Amino acid sequence: MNSNNTVKHSGFWSAFFAVLSLLWIFPIVLVFINSFKQKAYISENAFSLPTSKSFVGLENYTRGIETTNLFTSFGWTFFITVGAVTLILLCTSMCAWWIVRVDNWVAKLLYTLFLFNMIVPFQMVMFTLSKFVDMLKLNTPWGLWFIYLGFGAGLAVFIFTGVIKGIPKSLEESAMIDGASVPRTFFQIVVPIMKPSIISVAILEAMWIWNDYLLPYLTLDIEKYKTISVAVQYLKGGYGSIDMGSMMACLVLAIIPIIIFYLACQKYIVSGVMAGAVKG
Repeated sequence: MNSNNTVKHSGFWSAFFAVLSLLWIFPIVLVFINSFKQKAYISENAFSLPTSKSFVGLENYTRGIETTNLFTSFGWTFFITVGAVTLILLCTSMCAWWIVRVDNWVAKLLYTLFLFNMIVPFQMVMFTLSKFVDMLKLNTPWGLWFIYLGFGAGLAVFIFTGVIKGIPKSLEESAMIDGASVPRTFFQIVVPIMKPSIISVAILEAMWIWNDYLLPYLTLDIEKYKTISVAVQYLKGGYGSIDMGSMMACLVLAIIPIIIFYLACQKYIVSGVMAGAVKG
């Protein structure tokens, strides 16, 4: 009897989460469908499938790419995302290792500051940040790397410290006895063990940075550098008019790379986050 109840509950929850996943996917499907329709038909009925009258083929895609110079924006977005994520992973993993292994009052204070970083609303520092960026001439893609490092370090350090606490210290001591230096011990002993968490943090940070609009808009020299999220806004015309077809097409092109990256690495995200959260 208990096994039958278990099967029923399992079937119910499977169906529930299947429906829930479809609800999450539906907006993406809707954007894809509307990327092949004329602007007027999108406004009239956004939920309908393309017909012989509304279907425009790849016209929205070509117009959107030409209007926004999307490939250049794609290049800057890729450059910023890869650079910022690499910097975050490198700096925060080493910092978390130091915090756990040193474990003195300075390390505890630094860890507390990283946790505080996670709860401070961006709006509190938005105005000061824009002035600070202009003063230090950080309004470039490589300057934006360090800004993302500051905002993304809290979550990364939180996860990494939890993982490192679960790594036996004896492994590192054995490596050092065998003559390994501190950097070699970290990169050859600690980092391979942290691989699932490193990948999960990379996914979370990459999705955030790739889709971010506000930070690039506030900090970058928009005349020289436009990310995809900023470039898409240029499809808005005067008096509130928006080229919805081209915008939908650009959004489809923008989300494809991050979806591929997520699907390729998704098996690590749950195990990595859980390892950091539970052991931390």
